[in-house]
Amino acid sequence: MNHVLGDKRAIILLLGPALLVYTVAMLLPVFWSVGYTFFTGNAITGFSPAGFANLQKLFTDPAVGEALVFTLKYAVIITVGQVGLGYLLSLLYVFAIKKGSSLIRTLVFFPVVLPTVAVALLFQKMFEIAPQSGVVNSAMNALGLGSIDWFGNGTSAFWVIVIMDLWRSMGFYAVLLYTGLVDIPEDILESARLDGARGFRLISTIVLPLSLPVLLSSIIFSINGTLKVFDSIVALTNGGPGSATTPLTLHMFRTSFTYGDYGYGSSIALLLTMLCLIVTLFIFRSSRRDLTKD
Repeated sequence: MNHVLGDKRAIILLLGPALLVYTVAMLLPVFWSVGYTFFTGNAITGFSPAGFANLQKLFTDPAVGEALVFTLKYAVIITVGQVGLGYLLSLLYVFAIKKGSSLIRTLVFFPVVLPTVAVALLFQKMFEIAPQSGVVNSAMNALGLGSIDWFGNGTSAFWVIVIMDLWRSMGFYAVLLYTGLVDIPEDILESARLDGARGFRLISTIVLPLSLPVLLSSIIFSINGTLKVFDSIVALTNGGPGSATTPLTLHMFRTSFTYGDYGYGSSIALLLTMLCLIVTLFIFRSSRRDLTKD
């Protein structure tokens, strides 16, 4: 093995095809998209040079500002919910319901494999007010409360999106974090119990520090996914009412393919890419600083 890894020709032969596919499928489209930011127009009407006008427009476009605020708010709330609920579920799997955890893990994970459109249609029916009251409004009416037009207001529509996406994704993060918890050596947990660490103290002083690497990976995975949310919002609200639930991805899509401005759409995509990189680097640096203090 050392002889093979020390041979440059063998390394090129082994890694070359994978690097070629990655370059063609990932890197070239990224550079192509960055190149579009210096032009205006599309493939049908043609392109004309725009210089830095598209990038300058990002800082003055109120639609971009509104979409950016929504994206950040959605990403923070969903990431905290996904990882937090997933971690709580994983703790239950390991410490509370050991024997029946396989069946429960399967049931909680099941929404992850459902099609996004099917889940969105389910929640539309659950929260609808017309042509007939959905399950949620019917339950509120049974309690003597009035019906709410959940999708007619930006705030209520946002929370329906949050509920739907947390329901869909918490099972995935529960399984992901569960794999980190089961790797904690049992003798360490037993030693901590003998020293009197139980319940919350055991989790906060032993389990949480030892599961920090997989927890950090889950946070990075979640924040990058939520910053790039697209399908669930399109399927449930299509960015409405108005543009109240429009993230950067949907605004980029409409700018590029509905309004035919590839250059400005690529500029929005570049903003989203830089946002993902900045957030990821911030999480890495913060976690490294905490580890250094410890």
